[in-house]
Amino acid sequence: MTPDAEGAPYDRELMAAVTDLGDALRGLVDASVRTTVPPAELRAVATVARAARERLAASTRPATQLPELDDLVAFRRVHNPVTGVGSALAPPVRFRQDVDGVVAETSFGPAYEGPPGLLHGGVSGLVMDQALGAAAIRAGLWGMTARLELDYRRPVPLETPVVLRAAVAESAGRKVVLAGTIALAATPATPLVEARGVFVLPREELRAAYFARITDASGRHTPPSRPTDATAPAGGAA
Repeated sequence: MTPDAEGAPYDRELMAAVTDLGDALRGLVDASVRTTVPPAELRAVATVARAARERLAASTRPATQLPELDDLVAFRRVHNPVTGVGSALAPPVRFRQDVDGVVAETSFGPAYEGPPGLLHGGVSGLVMDQALGAAAIRAGLWGMTARLELDYRRPVPLETPVVLRAAVAESAGRKVVLAGTIALAATPATPLVEARGVFVLPREELRAAYFARITDASGRHTPPSRPTDATAPAGGAA
């Protein structure tokens, strides 16, 4: 077992394998939206992809069971759709501590396209929700997304380095207000997207209800006791 940056142990070989598979899947997704090969080749690749799916489906976990590598206390979520190293959907984005909150650099390929050549607005919302949550976590604050507002100042170009920033604006009681931006890495002081979020600590009885069925990989009931990424259920957290 190997400790991560937070001191939480994990299986090093399994982490390397999950990361390798995630990288391969992201490459496959990227190639699938760029390819111009003929129909016969597309069908041949689809057959290979279905065979790979069957191999992975030979042993699966229920949605209520956390992956073996996940650690809610250390905020490690390997299949998170923004930060997860094992996710085919994630860029992935790696947030780090900054003077005022968190910061990350990334770029988005054509798999995330909305208008031609530009980032889908919903993806901006996804990554900014994650950024705000990461800022809350870094500040030691509990919270799940209760409100998320975005101002789209300019479109975000694809395949262009961008910088994401987020920080706590204010906090009181069970509520924390956060703000963040997406900007070009070349001009970080000029926001393309501005976000404002309200995160709320659910009352104890609601937390118990939301996570009543969540277990770790061994089957032990493991509800989150402080902020984790991507655990908010649909419908808000208040």
